[in-house]
Amino acid sequence: MEDPNLAPYANMQPAAMGPAEVLGQNLQVPTQILDSQQQMMDRQQDWLWHSLASFKVPKMTKDDDPEAYIKAFEQHALMMGLEQDYWASQLGALVIGKAQAVYQALSREDAWDYELEKQAILYRLEINPEHYRRLFRAKKGPDERRPRVLLQLLRDLLDK
Repeated sequence: MEDPNLAPYANMQPAAMGPAEVLGQNLQVPTQILDSQQQMMDRQQDWLWHSLASFKVPKMTKDDDPEAYIKAFEQHALMMGLEQDYWASQLGALVIGKAQAVYQALSREDAWDYELEKQAILYRLEINPEHYRRLFRAKKGPDERRPRVLLQLLRDLLDK
């Protein structure tokens, strides 16, 4: 039984397509691919411009405190106006040792996420609340430092 709503369309034939229409349809996919590639190239050029323009930070050394280095990196990135989209790749190129191993172990998608990268590095280096508790307890007691300096150090450790 035929659907009465489809009756007007029963005798319709597909419109014949000329060579121009067929060619137009066949060119849509390659055009989309080229557009996608152009967008990717634009993004790469934009990244190169941002990364090479004026963002100069010394590479981390084995003597650097990783958390202090990351804070200094963030402050410098903010002062230089580097978009946060580029922070992860910049930091990944500057860290060494275990932090570099963490960066290299991240998937491509995760390597673009600065906060995820930062947390992974700090986790691997065991910089967490327990780390600061140990430092806090180690600083208590007799010390050659002046009391005000010790008090400020303890406050800083307590805040972390």
